[in-house]
Amino acid sequence: MMIHAYSEDYLVSAQRILGDMLDYAVNTYAFDPDSFYQMFLVSDVSSQFQDGNPTYVAGKTGCEIVKEIIHSAGIEMQELEDEMYLDKSPEYWAGWALAYYQWYTGRTFIKIYKVVSVQELLNMYDVYHEMDIQKFVDEINERWEAFYTETNLKRIRLISGLSQRELAELSNVPLRQIQLFEQRQRDINHTRAIDVLKLAKILGCKSEELLEI
Repeated sequence: MMIHAYSEDYLVSAQRILGDMLDYAVNTYAFDPDSFYQMFLVSDVSSQFQDGNPTYVAGKTGCEIVKEIIHSAGIEMQELEDEMYLDKSPEYWAGWALAYYQWYTGRTFIKIYKVVSVQELLNMYDVYHEMDIQKFVDEINERWEAFYTETNLKRIRLISGLSQRELAELSNVPLRQIQLFEQRQRDINHTRAIDVLKLAKILGCKSEELLEI
């Protein structure tokens, strides 16, 4: 039941645009990587991007997005010429990899940032930039699970006041399956949609709230 953030048709352009955005912000405007990225996170741009708005993941350039973020932050500074470098920098790779991870997992940029900062991504460049992107995904997933120790299913179940056994009996989802989900030994994102729907109905939430996104 893996749900990507938006259509794969936009993925290549989204990676390029986010890569160019970080590259341009750091290497032309001389922003600190994390300071600029935090501006990105609080702007409307990040939500438009992670939702796959075609205007942002395909229609704008990274340079245009940088200027939009600066404007939305209320910062007054000289507008510089657009520049997209042929030699791809560590900053470009960081944005490129972030765009892929956000698309692949459907997780929000702000929750990803709590797990790994831009500076940490830049420190990963030498090891990961020539590897298969899935190696990067696996590494960030490990960090995610170490940071977000409690699954959404467990958190919502506890709020509802139900034990695992009670939830199993009410939902007709096997107790062992619920235990494996909560222990992260089985990925709820990859289980049958009908089982997630049954659990959500008993817990009084939306199915997507139980997914690890």
